[in-house]
Amino acid sequence: MPEGTRLTPEGTRARLTPEGARLTPEGARRPRRGATTIEEVARAAGVSRQTVSNALNAPHRVRPDTLERVTTAIRELGYQPDQSARSLRSGARRTIGYLAPVDDPFDPNPLMAGFLEALVDAAGAHGQRVLLFRPAPGTADPLAAIDELVAARQVDGLVLADVLRDDPRIGHVARAGVPFTTFGRTGPGEPQHWVDVANGPAMAAVVRHLAERGHRRIGYVGGAEDLPWMADRRTGLLAEARRLGLTTVTAVRPDVAAVRELLAGPDRPTAFAAGSDLLALDVYEAVRAEGLAVGRDVAVTGFHDTPLCRHLHPPLTSVRLPLRAIAGALVERLLGQVRGEAVPAAGVELPTELVVRASSPASSPGLCS
Repeated sequence: MPEGTRLTPEGTRARLTPEGARLTPEGARRPRRGATTIEEVARAAGVSRQTVSNALNAPHRVRPDTLERVTTAIRELGYQPDQSARSLRSGARRTIGYLAPVDDPFDPNPLMAGFLEALVDAAGAHGQRVLLFRPAPGTADPLAAIDELVAARQVDGLVLADVLRDDPRIGHVARAGVPFTTFGRTGPGEPQHWVDVANGPAMAAVVRHLAERGHRRIGYVGGAEDLPWMADRRTGLLAEARRLGLTTVTAVRPDVAAVRELLAGPDRPTAFAAGSDLLALDVYEAVRAEGLAVGRDVAVTGFHDTPLCRHLHPPLTSVRLPLRAIAGALVERLLGQVRGEAVPAAGVELPTELVVRASSPASSPGLCS
């Protein structure tokens, strides 16, 4: 049978339009009498009804060439699965709960906004929705919010972010038997359902970049050390600087005044590595307050590669996080738990990318001595 055609109930050949309508044997367009059924999709693709169901619900079980045929038939026929009926039969909600970190809507975290965008896309690629939730107003108990959502059977599993050491959410969700994954590492003895970036190696790459450009004295501006990712970044920077024989100095506080104190000293750093792009902004301000110029007198790097990096003057060198890969891995590992597949024994560590811009030039001869 030629591609793009199928047999009508009367046995005559009818051609399908891209919109899923039918052309009569005479070629005149007419609307379909009713919604396309899964059986019609199966016939058009030359597969069984179960194969179509697998393509919709468990595409990993279908051979790539077969999946492509089924997907093409679904698109050409305009088939729309009955999500509510499927949920009733399987008990699945096809919804992922995301416990959104507390944020200021007038000063949102640009990294987590980008991550949420990537998470919604990754979930949608699997026919899943993302339900954002937080503790009730006036409370700060995420465990109660999780219990309420799970008891209402609104989600199939959870994605948690900003995971801290001894995070109470991890044990609570694990004891409840709820499928979950985390953006951030869980501790020893806890389920290793995490996806994270290699924070230490990422900062080591920053140090190598600055060393290759002639910088021998590097300042570091970091955030709270109780945040595991910030602690890992500092550790990575110090270890690589020791290995390369560089001098490092850490700002006593992550603010403009502390950076200015370092710049005013006799052995001021020729470069600063910041633990985030927002902290790099403080370095920019401090450098200018001392009558110096970023990219000429002092090199500066950030971490996260948020959109503001491209709009600074000069544009900021920064570590880019693979947000789409992170979100994709989180969704894949979560849905594997929902399907009852074997749970991996270890988390997933993804590499970062150093995006070099004009803020980190080579050190001038007078500064690298």
